[in-house]
Amino acid sequence: MVLPRKHDVSRLEGFSDAVFAFAVTLLVVSLEVPRTFNELRDAMRGFFAFAICFALLFQIWWRHHTYFRRYGLEDPTTKALTGVLLFVVLFYVYPLKFLWTLAVTTRLGGNELVVLSDGRVEPMILNEQIPLLFEIYGLGAAAVFSVFVALYAHAYRRRRELALTPLELLDTRLSVMSNVGLASVGLASVAIAWLGGQRFVGWAGWIYFSISLIEWQVSRYGRRERKKLPTRS
Repeated sequence: MVLPRKHDVSRLEGFSDAVFAFAVTLLVVSLEVPRTFNELRDAMRGFFAFAICFALLFQIWWRHHTYFRRYGLEDPTTKALTGVLLFVVLFYVYPLKFLWTLAVTTRLGGNELVVLSDGRVEPMILNEQIPLLFEIYGLGAAAVFSVFVALYAHAYRRRRELALTPLELLDTRLSVMSNVGLASVGLASVAIAWLGGQRFVGWAGWIYFSISLIEWQVSRYGRRERKKLPTRS
C-alpha cells in the first residue's frame, strides 16, 4: 500500500517549530531591554556567539524541515525520534551557548571572569574542565545527528510504501551518509577530549572543520550517482 505524503504543516511539525523557537529564545543574550549604554555594549558583545549558535540551530531545524517536506511521515517511529531530537536540542542549548560564548570571548580578547550574584569572581572555565566541555558538546552533536540517521533510515525502510523515486532514494541515502559523518565527527571530538585530555584538547575543536570535507565528499558522490540515474523521456 502506498502511503499518502502529507506536506501540510502537521501538529507534530508545528510543535517542533515551537520548540526550536523556544530554543532560540534561550540563546538570546538577555531578555531585558538594556537600561544604559554600558548594558547595551555588554549585550552586544554576545552578538557573534549568538549568531553562531543561531546558525547551528537553524541547520538542525532545516534538516528536520526537509525530512517532513520529503516524506510527510507521522507514524509512531517518526514521532518518537522527533521527541528525542527536541529533547536533545533543548537540553544542549546552554552547553552550545556556553562553548561559543567562551570561544568568541577568548578570540576577541574579552574578560573571561564572571561576577556571580554574591559578588564572587570566578573564571568562565578552568583549564582542566575544557576537555569535559568538549565531551559534553560532542555527545550532544553526535546525539542530534544520530537521530537524523535514524529518521532517514526509517524513511528508506519504508521506501516502497512511500513510492520513492530513484532520485528520492539517492537523496535519502545521501542524507543518511551526511548525518553519519556529522555524528562521527562529534564522537571523534569526544574521544580526543577524553583520551587526550588537556594536551590534545585543541584537536577536539579543530576536528569540527572536517565537516566541510565530509559534506563536500557526500555532495561529490551524489553528483556522480545522479548522472547514473535514468533520464526521463
